[in-house]
Amino acid sequence: MNAKIKRVIQFFGLQRSMVGMLTMVVLVGLGEKMAERFLPLYLIALGGTPIIIGVLNGMDNLLSALYSYPGGWLADRFGYRRALTIFNVMAMVGYLIVVIFPSWQAVLIGAIFFISWTAISLPATMSLVSSVVPVNKRSMGISMNSIVKRIPMAIGPIMGGFFIARFGRIQGIRYAFIVALVFAFIALIVQQRFIVEKHVHVKKEKKAKRKLFSPSLYHLLVSDILVRFCEQIPYAFVVIWVVENNHISELRFGVLTAIEMVTAMLIYIPVAYLADKSTRKPYVAITFMNFTLFPLVLLFSKTFAVLVIAFIIRGLKEFGEPTRKAMIMDMAPEGAKASTFGTYYLIRDVIVSIAAFGGAWLWLKSPQLNFSIAAGFGVLGTLYFILMVKPKPVIQPS
Repeated sequence: MNAKIKRVIQFFGLQRSMVGMLTMVVLVGLGEKMAERFLPLYLIALGGTPIIIGVLNGMDNLLSALYSYPGGWLADRFGYRRALTIFNVMAMVGYLIVVIFPSWQAVLIGAIFFISWTAISLPATMSLVSSVVPVNKRSMGISMNSIVKRIPMAIGPIMGGFFIARFGRIQGIRYAFIVALVFAFIALIVQQRFIVEKHVHVKKEKKAKRKLFSPSLYHLLVSDILVRFCEQIPYAFVVIWVVENNHISELRFGVLTAIEMVTAMLIYIPVAYLADKSTRKPYVAITFMNFTLFPLVLLFSKTFAVLVIAFIIRGLKEFGEPTRKAMIMDMAPEGAKASTFGTYYLIRDVIVSIAAFGGAWLWLKSPQLNFSIAAGFGVLGTLYFILMVKPKPVIQPS
């Protein structure tokens, strides 16, 4: 192998299994994001109400939480390769339900299978990264996953907006789910071809004595919960605010989403490189600040130009997200990293699901109240993180 190419591969923490996993993320994510961002509009078109939208968003958070632990357990018990196969098949079942039955009730049922694919597969993908990537490249490995994940998040909504513009809200989104089903099937084939299991052997007696949560990981969890309240209270209503209140077309909303994703992708690599060289804390703190700013800027966004600024800030909330995940993996015990990761997300998202349900009630009171309360939680979470979390510096190879 050419020395320059080898250095590039080492710099980005790429391995055969990583390439297979990243390809899978693109295929499944592209299909998912063509329709997922427009589900609130789809529900309204099918006769749903704002309360139903709140239920869908609450389900997303609650199922993400409930699926996180079994997702981590399956990855530790059967390996991340088999676990990812199971999760992809689940998503395909959900897509099929929505395609066959065009009703808001079918969306809620199908969502049980597909809407939390990212959450249930995340412990397995993090376990894969932790297994095949050196510890001093962990932020970079997770960042590569985050970058690649943003490709479908950027392109998918534009494609979904095109389907809606061409075929209408109901039929256009159904066509998007058909494409999602095809992409998920192709992802299964790629996954079986490229991902190779790498087992971590840990002595049982030592594993039994290890606690999943250290004090620092506990404090990170508390701050993360508060900041996710900031994100999830307005999350499902962002598209409603932009499209209905500001009279921006679905296609232009897709463009705003693309701007958000491109912003995130541009900052991942330099931030990961710096975070792997020193303490990770400052980068996570900046992320939490951007979470807090987004609902405030969105509240005062009345033109497309100002909305662009708001979505750039929304992209900047990814500034230290891979670094936060790397902090979790750093603090998790060997041999139980997927389980620890899944338990973390189980606790976080069960609690945060309350915010998603409550967001619908706040929205009915007024969008301004919804956005303002969200920002308040962001301030609390950011301050708690800065004052309470004390991570260890990244250990560099000798």
